[in-house]
Amino acid sequence: MSGNGANLKSWVARNRYSSLAHYAGAALAVWVALSLWTFSPVLHRHLFVLLLAAVLFTARFIGFGPAVFCSLVSTACLDFFAVPPYLHFGIRTGADAERLTVFLAISVFAGSMARQKTLAESRAERTTREMAAIVEYSADAIYSTGPDGLITSWNRAAEQLYGYTPEEAVGLSVARLAPPERQAEVDRNLEILNRGGHVASYRTERMRKDGTRWPALLSVSALRNARGEIVGTSAIARDISAEKQSEEAMRRSEKLATAGRLAASIAHEINNPLEAIVNLLYLARHDSFHAADYLTQAEQEVGRVARLAQQALGFVRDAGAPGSMDPAAIMDEILQLYSRKLDGRRIRVTRRYRGSCQVNGYSGELRQLLANLLVNALDAMPDGGSLQVRVATGRDWSDGREGVRITVADNGSGIPRNHLRQIFEPFYTTKKDTGTGLGLWVSRGIVQKHGGSIRVRSRASGRSTGTVFSIFLPQQHEISRVA
Repeated sequence: MSGNGANLKSWVARNRYSSLAHYAGAALAVWVALSLWTFSPVLHRHLFVLLLAAVLFTARFIGFGPAVFCSLVSTACLDFFAVPPYLHFGIRTGADAERLTVFLAISVFAGSMARQKTLAESRAERTTREMAAIVEYSADAIYSTGPDGLITSWNRAAEQLYGYTPEEAVGLSVARLAPPERQAEVDRNLEILNRGGHVASYRTERMRKDGTRWPALLSVSALRNARGEIVGTSAIARDISAEKQSEEAMRRSEKLATAGRLAASIAHEINNPLEAIVNLLYLARHDSFHAADYLTQAEQEVGRVARLAQQALGFVRDAGAPGSMDPAAIMDEILQLYSRKLDGRRIRVTRRYRGSCQVNGYSGELRQLLANLLVNALDAMPDGGSLQVRVATGRDWSDGREGVRITVADNGSGIPRNHLRQIFEPFYTTKKDTGTGLGLWVSRGIVQKHGGSIRVRSRASGRSTGTVFSIFLPQQHEISRVA
């Protein structure tokens, strides 16, 4: 307690001395003004102006309290030195008293305004320092460029992520930060922002000084001056390597889960040709005259098993590069794999294919997408129903691009309206015991990766229930593993 008391006394003493110093400074400002008035012939007629300047100086640099004290002392000095009879604090006429009152009011008001300006500048300076600290110590790379695309500022995180020091980065073209195949993307962003347009945040890929690449979430916006004119652009780049790895792990998990769900169906499909092969080999062993025919048929059954195995591998293994694929043919493969379950639940399947439906992409991912939608439809019709699949050429709903439209519609239990906005979120599922909550999230990611879009309509009450998933895939789209 004694220590706290001593600290309190010390704090009070320091504040007392600080206040005395402030008021002494106010008195010193008045003394300087009187000295200039006394010894300068040029300023001898301007005592009012000198004392008002002393008040403004005090308010600006010392404080409002000392400024009020300075105003009172200045008024007394005017009364003593500038209003006759001089060197005397006597009773003044109405006009003199009015002059002194007006000076005091003006001094207090001017001092108040000067102090407000000082406080506003201090707040602005503090805010500027805080914003500069936020930018400098942010975990995201933050940098700005001029209208010509040359970098003008560079924070610490940008140095760590890109590998360029501020001295190396400032003056460098922003195009150097992107891989060669993404130069058009940088030029397009600059053109849009310089026209006053907007570029939404998007996933892309950026390149370090040493040439290595990293996945980035990029946000770019226009920089404007006080008159609203565009003077450059600002960018925020976030390293999403860990996020991408996590998402890829979840996608692989869901892909394996999809393959696991197919295991039972494939086992049934393979069982039939295996039984036929055993019978044909038995007949070939005991009937040498027709052995060649039996072996030919057995070879065909082996080929059928190989095709089924290849289809199963398509769900868990993809080609290294995208290629041309036929969504209608892939849809037929999925329906074939699930044919036994469809027949067992007495589900009628209607297929409607129209036009030459070729798109560019990864066939394994499209198989996974269609299998997810088909499994959801099966789960919604445990007691039978109707399934309609449609594949046809068409155009995108928003921008009119040519491509393929895929529709999977069922008359099952439907999805409640309050669930529709959440069905594409990861780990959200209405299947409490069997669902992973990743199927539709992965499906939407596959569609977006291929440059397409997915929509859903559903009704879970009333006379007619069911769900319709509509997918659009463009014919030509540049597919990246990062996008």
